[in-house]
Amino acid sequence: MPPSSPDPQKRASGALSTPDTPRVPDALRTAAAYAWRILVVAAAVYGVFALLGRFHEIAVAVFLGMVVTAVLRPVADLAARFLPRPLAVAGSLLGSIALVLGVFALVGEAVAGERTTLVREFRTGIERIENWLERPPFRVDPEALTDIQSRVGRLLSSHRSTVVSEALSGAGRLVEVLTVLALALFCSVFFIHSGDRQWGWFCGQLPPAARERATVAGRAAWRTFTGYTHGILLVAATNAILVGIALYALGVPLALPLALLEFFAAFIPLVGSPIALAVAAVVALAAEGPLIAAVVVALIVVIGQIEGHLLHPIVMSWAVRLHPLVVALSVVGGAVAAGVVGAVAAVPLVAVLWSVCQALRAARPSGGDG
Repeated sequence: MPPSSPDPQKRASGALSTPDTPRVPDALRTAAAYAWRILVVAAAVYGVFALLGRFHEIAVAVFLGMVVTAVLRPVADLAARFLPRPLAVAGSLLGSIALVLGVFALVGEAVAGERTTLVREFRTGIERIENWLERPPFRVDPEALTDIQSRVGRLLSSHRSTVVSEALSGAGRLVEVLTVLALALFCSVFFIHSGDRQWGWFCGQLPPAARERATVAGRAAWRTFTGYTHGILLVAATNAILVGIALYALGVPLALPLALLEFFAAFIPLVGSPIALAVAAVVALAAEGPLIAAVVVALIVVIGQIEGHLLHPIVMSWAVRLHPLVVALSVVGGAVAAGVVGAVAAVPLVAVLWSVCQALRAARPSGGDG
């Protein structure tokens, strides 16, 4: 009678093994299965980011177009109740462009009006700082300060050609920035006008088994992205108003431009506002002296506490549910990968991915395995 063949389940699970082939532990087998899957996913993610880096101007333009769409789509929808859709889209875009240009014109006029006073105050402020450094507890040698100024002057004069070439390259960068802004405006026109239909067309090109999941993921992603954009705009506007009022009350020059700098810096979570307020502290030190600069430094701490413990938990919790450590790591990772643009886009990207994972996980029982 021939010996019975081993159980297929035991053979598949590795329960039977010959003396020459040691049995692989189940923990190592599971870890290896996860490891190669993680490597495949990491390679795919790296490929996506490498492709985006290759065409980073297009990626930035699409991102800015989505930001504009998230801000102006509700305005266009409201205006479309009384006007044809194309006119509502054009009116919302032109109105927002006029508002932005008006703000920049106001800032430029404020800087031009205070130019003479600022030059005089900064010269006096630099002399005040030098006298302050010469007294205890610093006791800096006056000749050392004079030597530093002369070295800076010689450095600029000796590297004049480098400065000119950098200025020319900066002009080229300006052309690239204007091109990206024009492409972003072009994308936002179509996103605001018919973005939902475009996403519906894209989902219609997918296999039938993936359409429902793509629809759920797209809805969750756009809801999170829109909520984050509205929330960060509210936080940035609040920070800018608080900073502008405080700097104006303290008599710090360039209060309006510094408030505008705070507004744009607030789009980089955790680190943007302190950097902008540090610039304000330097201006206050040069123009008003150490006492006002110390008050501005205290303002950095107060506004940081208001933003971190009041504005972000209240405004952003309903849109983005990320731990502060995740936010910090996302900002640093985005800055390392793509500079300022990466730091700005990192948090909404991570938030969107997390919301998509949660939405797909919640829809799995009703959507089946497909």
